[in-house]
Amino acid sequence: MGRGQQKKPKTTKSEEVGSAAWDTIKMTEQEEDLICRMYRLVGERWDLISGRVPGRSPEEIKRFWTMRHREGSRKEQ
Repeated sequence: MGRGQQKKPKTTKSEEVGSAAWDTIKMTEQEEDLICRMYRLVGERWDLISGRVPGRSPEEIKRFWTMRHREGSRKEQ
């Protein structure tokens, strides 16, 4: 590579939806309850929800919600 050129980072689909890290997100019962109640109030506004769950990022909450409520693995309803 010449000067001024940078390598573009490679991204794979496994880094997106199929990430194994998604399986490791653990929430307390209180966090789950709060996330469910907030979701019913504000929908997919993960930034607002994460503001009510200390120590959790919007991305982490969205991944938790996606894994918990994806088709075929519904616990409730």
